[in-house]
Amino acid sequence: MARTVLVIEDEAHIAEALRFLLSRVGWRVAVHADGTTAMDLIRDIAPSALILDVMLPGRSGYEILEELRADPVLRDLPVLILTARGQERERALAEMKGASLFMTKPFANDELIANLRQLAGDPAAAESAG
Repeated sequence: MARTVLVIEDEAHIAEALRFLLSRVGWRVAVHADGTTAMDLIRDIAPSALILDVMLPGRSGYEILEELRADPVLRDLPVLILTARGQERERALAEMKGASLFMTKPFANDELIANLRQLAGDPAAAESAG
């Protein structure tokens, strides 16, 4: 059974590229662009993993991440922060807020796939890492 990843990304071309890339390797992909309504969709979809942009309309990815980590049902959801902000302070902030992984844009497709598989506990992660 395919796992579901929810991509919360407001840049349409990046969201579509992620949808294409991840669906080609067997993921069911849902895409959402609004920080304000993101938590409702996360609860509705119950994804295996979340790819979360930091800069979103209505609410930042960090605010969403804080709410996730405070929610007893969602606190263990694997979250890959994907952002154009690559400074070390951004990485530290993401870790402090509870991100599972942090990647910057632009990203290498193979690295993103391997990281997502690792986050979701996919057995193929060991194959792609080796």
